[in-house]
Amino acid sequence: MVGFDYDELVNATGSFSPTRLVGKGSHGMVYKAMLLNKMVALKKPLQHRDNHYKLENEICVLSSLPKNQHVISLLGTSQDHSNNNKLIVMEFMPNGSLHDLLHLAPTPPPWPKRVEIFIQVARAVQFLHEGKPTVIHRDIKSENILFDSDWNAKLADFGLAVLFDSPSQVSPPAAGTIGYLDPCYTTPSKLSTKNDVFSFGVVLLEIISCRKVIDVSKSPASIVDWAVALIEEERIDEICDARIGLPMDMSSTIRHILYVAASCVSSNVENRPTIGGIVTEMENCVIERVRLPIWISMWRNLVRRKKKDIAKKWQQENCATVLEQSDDGVLGDHVSSGKLLLWQVLADAGKE
Repeated sequence: MVGFDYDELVNATGSFSPTRLVGKGSHGMVYKAMLLNKMVALKKPLQHRDNHYKLENEICVLSSLPKNQHVISLLGTSQDHSNNNKLIVMEFMPNGSLHDLLHLAPTPPPWPKRVEIFIQVARAVQFLHEGKPTVIHRDIKSENILFDSDWNAKLADFGLAVLFDSPSQVSPPAAGTIGYLDPCYTTPSKLSTKNDVFSFGVVLLEIISCRKVIDVSKSPASIVDWAVALIEEERIDEICDARIGLPMDMSSTIRHILYVAASCVSSNVENRPTIGGIVTEMENCVIERVRLPIWISMWRNLVRRKKKDIAKKWQQENCATVLEQSDDGVLGDHVSSGKLLLWQVLADAGKE
């Protein structure tokens, strides 16, 4: 991890100029800066003791992790020795957050992109949960999922994350963001990877519906209570973002992902899946969706080829003779109407 000169970082941000500000949260401010001909992000904590602790914790957690394409990269740190203020330098994510994409962007993301985001975020959480030691993020939400220049989603903000070595370790007080926070996580002893699974499930519901996770203008206000009731009643279409139509070939995929989301937010912690199981389910679901268009394409090619063959035969043979060979005219009916029998197509395909 690189140690940067504090004054150099201050100058790179124009003394933390508002024009360089790219993000603001409850714990700190994020500025963009050019360092060594590369755009980077600088996180500066707000002046509160808890926020400085969270920054130190984020440095500790991220510096313990190997590089991963689905988790934001820590590039280095800097410290002002005159007052012990610290900054962290991270990769710059120019395309903002998932929250902005869902709730502020003028054009909603297409369904294939949403599925891609599901899988990228799931893999990020899997990387954390299956590593040694396990990392529990504790603040998975759309605001903490950022996009790089290629619109790849990465999990960020590890201020509340916990390095979970063993169940016997002393855990910090329960923490998180209302709406995403697992309601079963009420005491330090309740800390587990299933808390992150709940939050991930809320994010899935948010991506599919584009509804705020807590909306007091609606009843129920909670996205979980609202969506789970509709899923149980098989009213899937009512959950999907109404601004963009759901393609027929993606309907089963989104339905399956909603079932995954419902299991993630189960009130019974034991019924929630592991993140590894979730990744497998989602990847298999996408593979099945890809297989269907391939089959349809093959089918259409075979049908077109069969029609060409029949048309050629009809040009070569006497139409009346062909009809006489068919007692009831079935062949002629199918050719003239453009219809083909399944066995006809598959029989010719088998000859090739």
